[in-house]
Amino acid sequence: MEKFKKLGIDEAVLKVVDEFGFQEPSEIQEKAIPLVLQGKDVIAGSATGSGKTLVFGAGIVRYCSKIGKIQSLVLTPTRELAEQVANELKKFSKYKHMSIVSIYGGVAIEPQMEKLRNADVVVGTPGRILDHLKRRTLNLTQVKVLVLDEADRMLDMGFIYDVESIIRYCPKTRQTLLFSATISADIANLASRYMINPIEILAQAYVEESKLHQVYYDVSSKEKFSALVYLLKKEEPGLVMVFCNTRRTVDFVANNLEKAGIEASATHGGHSQSKRTSTLEEFHSSKVYVLVCTDVAARGLDIKNVSHVYNYDIPKTSKEYIHRVGRTARAGKEGKAISIVSDKDYENFREVLKDTSLEINEEKFTEQLPILYIRPFDRHRSGARYGKSFGRGSRSFGNRSRGRSYGGDRRSDSGSDSGSGYARRRRDSGDSSESRSGSRSRFTSGRSSKRSWR
Repeated sequence: MEKFKKLGIDEAVLKVVDEFGFQEPSEIQEKAIPLVLQGKDVIAGSATGSGKTLVFGAGIVRYCSKIGKIQSLVLTPTRELAEQVANELKKFSKYKHMSIVSIYGGVAIEPQMEKLRNADVVVGTPGRILDHLKRRTLNLTQVKVLVLDEADRMLDMGFIYDVESIIRYCPKTRQTLLFSATISADIANLASRYMINPIEILAQAYVEESKLHQVYYDVSSKEKFSALVYLLKKEEPGLVMVFCNTRRTVDFVANNLEKAGIEASATHGGHSQSKRTSTLEEFHSSKVYVLVCTDVAARGLDIKNVSHVYNYDIPKTSKEYIHRVGRTARAGKEGKAISIVSDKDYENFREVLKDTSLEINEEKFTEQLPILYIRPFDRHRSGARYGKSFGRGSRSFGNRSRGRSYGGDRRSDSGSDSGSGYARRRRDSGDSSESRSGSRSRFTSGRSSKRSWR
């Protein structure tokens, strides 16, 4: 507690910190909290799980009070993160009794309007915030602290124009705090236009690279799902996250894992908010041990004790890959990231491996594996079905299955509310998110080094 006191945190927040048993501040907390409490504009490069909510929460509690008028706005890229941040802020403001309201799309807007009438702090996604502003049910003229959380993710999702529009509704004399896993040129440009002499702070990655084991398996498209089932049963993990690039693939994988006797749940932007919330609660409580998801769950959410991360589809960039695998090997625990690479993933995987800081080693299957029959996803069915295992028993994993393969999908997943304007147009204008390599050739045997992908 003494170390937290030295940061200048208010007593009201220190009492909560003590109640939750926090031992010592994280790197980003130690570096940023004193500056935030001095009223400085801050750009903080910090990964998910580093304790950044306490950083801006300490400032919000100091500069805001219970007066029934909005004094702080926190923008987040996804509904889940908005809800999570709001819950954390409610804890930190426990002794100031402020009204913290989370607003996002996918739910009725009328109850939000009612809550906003007496709100002191609002946490929300850009699309729904802008919707309220246009309806004049949200007044930001008295905002003292503006927080852009996961700013790089908001920009990646196409919310830049929405974010800028919202900022213009806020007073020019305010404190602006920007948090981002990476500080890109776009982030720097945003900061130069809307922040006053910001101080940049960088914290080391929260993931412990020495405890993160990264591997990939090179398989045919027809073997891909069978490989996932085999590995999930062989690895005997704790909590698992399986990432896919599209909503339909998420549903396909989750449905068929259940049929294979593996307890799994799916979450993506196509589900209602209540379903997404209940799914995450089940995963948090370990009622299910496999969460199949799009990148909606890769950023921001504080999901603890994930032992394995699987890339069923390979993301398009190394940055997205790092966000995904950053869900495991945290807080001193071991973790494993496994990528299942088939011909449709080759182009994306080459892009990922251009990042020379990544050490992803090839592993091969050393024992026989039953190849599972799976039907392509049919929109008229609730999910694909299993047939019998390949042949009379099993064949070497290296051989191709004669079962039918899943053909893919053309719908992407935004992981947020419907947004407005630019964000909606971007998602509706051809988000064919399953990659196509342009080449059907497989890698020759023995090409196991990273360089063979380039």
